[in-house]
Amino acid sequence: MEETLKPITDHLDEFIRLMTTPIFSISNSKISLSSMIFSIVIIFISVKIAKYAGRILNRALTERNVDSGVRDSLEKFFRYTLIVIGILFSMDNLGISINSLAAVGAVLMVGIGFGLQNIAQNFISGLILLIERPIKVGDIVNVGNTSGRILDIRVRSTVIQTRDNATIIVPNSKFVSEEVTNESYLGEKIRYHIGVGVAYGSDIEKVKAALCNAAGSDDRVLKDPPPRALLVEFGDSAINFDLRFWSEDIWHIEQVSSDIRCTIGKLFKDELIDIPFPQRELSIKAETLEKWSAAVSKSTGNSTGK
Repeated sequence: MEETLKPITDHLDEFIRLMTTPIFSISNSKISLSSMIFSIVIIFISVKIAKYAGRILNRALTERNVDSGVRDSLEKFFRYTLIVIGILFSMDNLGISINSLAAVGAVLMVGIGFGLQNIAQNFISGLILLIERPIKVGDIVNVGNTSGRILDIRVRSTVIQTRDNATIIVPNSKFVSEEVTNESYLGEKIRYHIGVGVAYGSDIEKVKAALCNAAGSDDRVLKDPPPRALLVEFGDSAINFDLRFWSEDIWHIEQVSSDIRCTIGKLFKDELIDIPFPQRELSIKAETLEKWSAAVSKSTGNSTGK
C-alpha cells in the first residue's frame, strides 16, 4: 500500500515545492506561484462580494425611498471601497508594504504628469460628480453638442442615451469644466417656449387667446401653471409672441412642441390670423428710371447696329 501511494506522494510533494518556490522577490519579499494565485483569488472574491453587497445596499436604500442619485453614489463608493480593501489584502499577501506602495505611487504620479493627465482628470471629475451630484442617473442633460438621458456615471466617463437611441460616452471632465444644462435637476417639470410671429393689423388679444388654447388643448401640457402668451417684440415684418407652457414630458418635448405648432396653424387659419413672411419694398425715382431706360435703349441699339 505504501509503495502504491509513494508515487502519488512524490508528485504531490513536487507540486507543493513548485508552488511554494520563490519566483522573484520585491523589497526582500519572496513571491511564489501560490502567493500570486492566492492574491488573484482574493481580488476576484472582493470584486464579487463588492458587487453583491452593492446590490444589497441599493435595495435597502430603495426600500427607504432614498433618491436614485444618492443610491447610485453610495453604492459605487461602497463597491470601490471593498475592492480597494481586497487589493490591499492581496498586496499584503505578496509582502508588499505601504512603503513599497508609496514608491509605486510616486512612479505613477510621474507617469500621470507626463502622459496620463486626461485619465487622471476624468477620474477626479468622476469622484466630484459622485460627491457633489450635479447630475444623476436618469437626468436629461445638455453638455456641449450632446443632449440626452444619463444611463450611468462611471469613474472615468458618463454614458448618455440620446433621443435618437444612440449611446454617447462623455468624459467626466466635460461635466466639471464646461457649462451643463440639467433639465431634470429640480424635478420632472420645466417651462418651454415657442416663438410665433403674426402680421401687423392682427387682433393681439385674439392671437394670445389662440396661442393659449393651442397649448392648453394638449394633455401633455400642465394646466397649473397655465400657458401664457406674451408679446415680446414689434419686428420688421411681424408682431412676435412668445408662448410659454409647462410640461413633465421632458423626453418627448420635441414632439409636444411640434404638435402645439400644428394646432396653432389650424387655429390661426380658422381665426384668419396671418403668419407673415419677410417682405422688402423697392422705391425707384423717376429720374433714375429714365436713365436706366435710356441706357438700355442705347445698349439695344448698339447691339442691333452690329
